[in-house]
Amino acid sequence: MQVVAQEPLKDWANFGRYKEANAAVQQPVKAVFMGNSITDGWPAADPDFFTKNGYVGRGIGGQVSAQMLMRFRQDVINLKPQAVVILAGTNDLAHNDYAVTPEQTFDNVVSMVQLAQANGIKVILCSTLPAYQFGWRPELKPAEDIKAFNKKVKAYADAHDILYVDYHSAMKDERDGLPEKYSKDGVHPTLEGYKVMEKLVQEALQKVVK
Repeated sequence: MQVVAQEPLKDWANFGRYKEANAAVQQPVKAVFMGNSITDGWPAADPDFFTKNGYVGRGIGGQVSAQMLMRFRQDVINLKPQAVVILAGTNDLAHNDYAVTPEQTFDNVVSMVQLAQANGIKVILCSTLPAYQFGWRPELKPAEDIKAFNKKVKAYADAHDILYVDYHSAMKDERDGLPEKYSKDGVHPTLEGYKVMEKLVQEALQKVVK
Protein backbone atom coordinates (compact mmCIF):
# COMPACT_ATOMS: atom_id res chain seq x y z
CA MET A 1 0.00 0.00 0.00
CA GLN A 2 1.40 3.33 -1.04
CA VAL A 3 1.32 6.09 1.55
CA VAL A 4 0.96 9.55 0.09
CA ALA A 5 2.22 12.44 2.19
CA GLN A 6 -0.44 15.08 2.71
CA GLU A 7 0.29 18.69 1.95
CA PRO A 8 -0.04 20.98 4.98
CA LEU A 9 -3.44 22.63 5.14
CA LYS A 10 -3.31 26.11 3.68
CA ASP A 11 -4.16 29.03 5.96
CA TRP A 12 -5.78 30.91 3.09
CA ALA A 13 -6.77 33.99 5.10
CA ASN A 14 -3.48 33.90 7.05
CA PHE A 15 -5.06 33.75 10.50
CA GLY A 16 -1.63 32.81 11.80
CA ARG A 17 -0.01 36.10 10.84
CA TYR A 18 -1.36 38.13 13.77
CA LYS A 19 -2.41 35.39 16.19
CA GLU A 20 0.37 36.07 18.71
CA ALA A 21 0.28 39.82 18.18
CA ASN A 22 -3.46 39.88 18.85
CA ALA A 23 -2.99 37.99 22.11
CA ALA A 24 -0.40 40.56 23.18
CA VAL A 25 -2.45 43.66 22.34
CA GLN A 26 -2.85 46.04 25.26
CA GLN A 27 -6.30 47.56 25.64
CA PRO A 28 -7.70 50.00 24.83
CA VAL A 29 -7.24 50.06 21.04
CA LYS A 30 -8.38 53.28 19.42
CA ALA A 31 -8.31 52.01 15.81
CA VAL A 32 -7.37 48.96 13.77
CA PHE A 33 -6.12 49.49 10.23
CA MET A 34 -7.33 46.60 8.04
CA GLY A 35 -5.84 46.12 4.60
CA ASN A 36 -3.27 44.62 2.27
CA SER A 37 0.46 45.32 1.73
CA ILE A 38 -0.13 49.07 1.69
CA THR A 39 -1.44 48.83 5.25
CA ASP A 40 1.08 46.11 6.11
CA GLY A 41 4.02 48.37 5.32
CA TRP A 42 2.68 51.37 7.20
CA PRO A 43 3.71 50.50 10.80
CA ALA A 44 7.20 49.59 9.59
CA ALA A 45 7.57 52.86 7.69
CA ASP A 46 6.28 55.07 10.51
CA PRO A 47 5.86 53.08 13.75
CA ASP A 48 5.39 56.20 15.90
CA PHE A 49 2.14 57.03 14.12
CA PHE A 50 0.66 53.80 15.45
CA THR A 51 2.20 53.57 18.90
CA LYS A 52 1.60 57.16 19.97
CA ASN A 53 -2.03 57.14 18.82
CA GLY A 54 -3.12 53.72 20.08
CA TYR A 55 -3.56 52.35 16.57
CA VAL A 56 -2.94 48.76 15.46
CA GLY A 57 -1.97 47.68 11.93
CA ARG A 58 -3.50 44.50 10.55
CA GLY A 59 -2.52 44.57 6.89
CA ILE A 60 -1.31 41.48 5.03
CA GLY A 61 0.55 41.75 1.74
CA GLY A 62 -1.18 40.35 -1.32
CA GLN A 63 -4.58 39.91 0.30
CA VAL A 64 -7.86 40.37 -1.49
CA SER A 65 -10.99 41.65 0.22
CA ALA A 66 -12.41 38.15 0.75
CA GLN A 67 -9.38 37.21 2.85
CA MET A 68 -9.74 40.40 4.89
CA LEU A 69 -13.41 39.64 5.45
CA MET A 70 -12.61 36.11 6.60
CA ARG A 71 -10.17 37.30 9.27
CA PHE A 72 -12.13 40.43 10.22
CA ARG A 73 -13.48 38.98 13.46
CA GLN A 74 -10.08 37.78 14.69
CA ASP A 75 -8.02 40.77 13.59
CA VAL A 76 -10.52 43.59 14.19
CA ILE A 77 -13.64 42.77 16.21
CA ASN A 78 -11.91 40.73 18.89
CA LEU A 79 -9.50 43.60 19.58
CA LYS A 80 -12.48 45.79 20.56
CA PRO A 81 -11.27 48.98 18.87
CA GLN A 82 -13.23 52.21 18.82
CA ALA A 83 -12.81 52.39 15.04
CA VAL A 84 -11.62 50.43 12.01
CA VAL A 85 -9.93 51.93 8.95
CA ILE A 86 -10.67 49.78 5.89
CA LEU A 87 -8.42 50.04 2.84
CA ALA A 88 -9.10 47.37 0.20
CA GLY A 89 -9.36 46.84 -3.54
CA THR A 90 -5.88 46.94 -5.05
CA ASN A 91 -5.30 43.18 -5.13
CA ASP A 92 -8.88 42.45 -6.16
CA LEU A 93 -8.51 44.73 -9.18
CA ALA A 94 -5.17 43.06 -9.94
CA HIS A 95 -6.92 39.65 -9.79
CA ASN A 96 -4.59 38.37 -7.09
CA ASP A 97 -5.36 34.80 -6.06
CA TYR A 98 -8.74 34.62 -7.79
CA ALA A 99 -10.97 36.27 -10.36
CA VAL A 100 -13.45 38.67 -8.81
CA THR A 101 -15.69 41.42 -10.09
CA PRO A 102 -15.63 44.97 -8.69
CA GLU A 103 -19.18 44.33 -7.46
CA GLN A 104 -18.02 41.34 -5.42
CA THR A 105 -15.15 43.36 -3.98
CA PHE A 106 -17.60 46.09 -3.03
CA ASP A 107 -19.86 43.50 -1.38
CA ASN A 108 -16.92 42.26 0.72
CA VAL A 109 -16.19 45.80 1.87
CA VAL A 110 -19.86 46.33 2.78
CA SER A 111 -19.82 43.08 4.76
CA MET A 112 -16.81 44.31 6.76
CA VAL A 113 -18.63 47.57 7.43
CA GLN A 114 -21.73 45.77 8.64
CA LEU A 115 -19.72 43.43 10.88
CA ALA A 116 -17.97 46.41 12.47
CA GLN A 117 -21.19 48.34 13.01
CA ALA A 118 -22.94 45.30 14.50
CA ASN A 119 -20.17 45.23 17.10
CA GLY A 120 -20.25 48.94 17.93
CA ILE A 121 -17.10 49.81 15.97
CA LYS A 122 -16.98 53.09 14.05
CA VAL A 123 -15.98 52.73 10.39
CA ILE A 124 -13.72 54.79 8.19
CA LEU A 125 -13.71 53.78 4.53
CA CYS A 126 -10.72 54.71 2.40
CA SER A 127 -10.30 55.13 -1.32
CA THR A 128 -8.04 52.66 -3.06
CA LEU A 129 -4.74 54.37 -3.85
CA PRO A 130 -4.11 55.48 -7.42
CA ALA A 131 -2.13 53.13 -9.65
CA TYR A 132 -1.36 53.47 -13.35
CA GLN A 133 0.07 49.96 -13.55
CA PHE A 134 0.74 46.96 -11.32
CA GLY A 135 4.32 45.72 -11.60
CA TRP A 136 3.19 42.11 -11.17
CA ARG A 137 0.31 42.50 -13.66
CA PRO A 138 1.81 44.74 -16.37
CA GLU A 139 -0.91 43.82 -18.86
CA LEU A 140 -3.54 45.60 -16.76
CA LYS A 141 -4.33 49.31 -16.90
CA PRO A 142 -6.16 49.78 -13.60
CA ALA A 143 -6.44 53.57 -13.28
CA GLU A 144 -10.03 53.88 -14.53
CA ASP A 145 -11.20 50.77 -12.67
CA ILE A 146 -9.79 52.18 -9.44
CA LYS A 147 -11.62 55.47 -9.95
CA ALA A 148 -14.88 53.65 -10.66
CA PHE A 149 -14.50 51.47 -7.57
CA ASN A 150 -13.71 54.47 -5.38
CA LYS A 151 -16.76 56.31 -6.69
CA LYS A 152 -18.95 53.39 -5.62
CA VAL A 153 -17.39 53.17 -2.16
CA LYS A 154 -17.75 56.92 -1.63
CA ALA A 155 -21.41 56.82 -2.68
CA TYR A 156 -22.05 54.03 -0.17
CA ALA A 157 -20.23 55.94 2.56
CA ASP A 158 -22.21 59.11 1.85
CA ALA A 159 -25.51 57.23 1.81
CA HIS A 160 -24.81 55.56 5.15
CA ASP A 161 -23.21 58.47 7.00
CA ILE A 162 -19.77 56.81 7.06
CA LEU A 163 -16.56 58.80 7.00
CA TYR A 164 -14.67 58.46 3.70
CA VAL A 165 -10.98 59.26 3.31
CA ASP A 166 -9.99 60.19 -0.24
CA TYR A 167 -6.33 59.24 -0.57
CA HIS A 168 -6.72 59.01 -4.34
CA SER A 169 -7.42 62.68 -5.03
CA ALA A 170 -4.61 63.81 -2.73
CA MET A 171 -1.96 61.52 -4.18
CA LYS A 172 -2.67 60.98 -7.90
CA ASP A 173 -0.53 62.31 -10.74
CA GLU A 174 -1.58 63.31 -14.26
CA ARG A 175 -1.97 59.62 -15.24
CA ASP A 176 -4.11 58.82 -12.21
CA GLY A 177 -1.13 56.90 -10.83
CA LEU A 178 1.17 57.41 -7.87
CA PRO A 179 4.01 59.86 -8.50
CA GLU A 180 7.56 58.80 -7.65
CA LYS A 181 7.72 61.03 -4.58
CA TYR A 182 4.90 58.98 -3.06
CA SER A 183 5.87 55.53 -4.39
CA LYS A 184 8.93 53.87 -5.89
CA ASP A 185 6.97 51.07 -7.58
CA GLY A 186 3.75 52.90 -8.38
CA VAL A 187 1.72 50.98 -5.79
CA HIS A 188 3.31 50.99 -2.33
CA PRO A 189 3.79 54.35 -0.58
CA THR A 190 7.07 55.85 0.49
CA LEU A 191 7.27 57.48 3.92
CA GLU A 192 6.27 60.75 2.26
CA GLY A 193 3.23 59.01 0.81
CA TYR A 194 2.27 57.59 4.19
CA LYS A 195 2.60 61.07 5.71
CA VAL A 196 -0.05 62.34 3.27
CA MET A 197 -2.29 59.42 4.23
CA GLU A 198 -1.72 60.00 7.94
CA LYS A 199 -2.84 63.61 7.77
CA LEU A 200 -6.05 62.67 5.99
CA VAL A 201 -6.98 59.63 8.07
CA GLN A 202 -6.12 61.39 11.32
CA GLU A 203 -8.63 64.12 10.51
CA ALA A 204 -11.31 61.44 10.18
CA LEU A 205 -10.25 59.43 13.21
CA GLN A 206 -10.33 62.46 15.45
CA LYS A 207 -14.05 62.70 14.74
CA VAL A 208 -14.84 59.19 15.97
CA VAL A 209 -12.24 58.17 18.59
CA LYS A 210 -11.85 59.55 22.09
